[in-house]
Amino acid sequence: MRGPRSAGPGAEGRFHKEMMGLYDRFAALGFRPVLLRRFVLLNGGVAAAKELVFKPGTTGLERLLDAGKPELSMEALMLRPEYQGLFSELELKEASQRLASATRSRSRGRLQAQPTERK
Repeated sequence: MRGPRSAGPGAEGRFHKEMMGLYDRFAALGFRPVLLRRFVLLNGGVAAAKELVFKPGTTGLERLLDAGKPELSMEALMLRPEYQGLFSELELKEASQRLASATRSRSRGRLQAQPTERK
């Protein structure tokens, strides 16, 4: 089952290259996701994303949020219009929810409630 749009020719190869590029982007931020890189090498970028988007406990998204760079995440990559056709509606929905949920929970986590004096 394909996403709402069909991916253009060569989209799978471009997506794979961008998934491999995630390692370099993460490394520039001080995090080296060796297992992600290996998983992509062994399975291909699209297959890796299809599996990883449903796995809990991946720290890459959290690290990118801490660095203020959620747009560099695998989830954001999956949601780019040129790649949506590579994924099912369910996969795209999960990527969107993970990105939104992580962003919301991080935003709430940074707020510090200060007690106010009552008169």
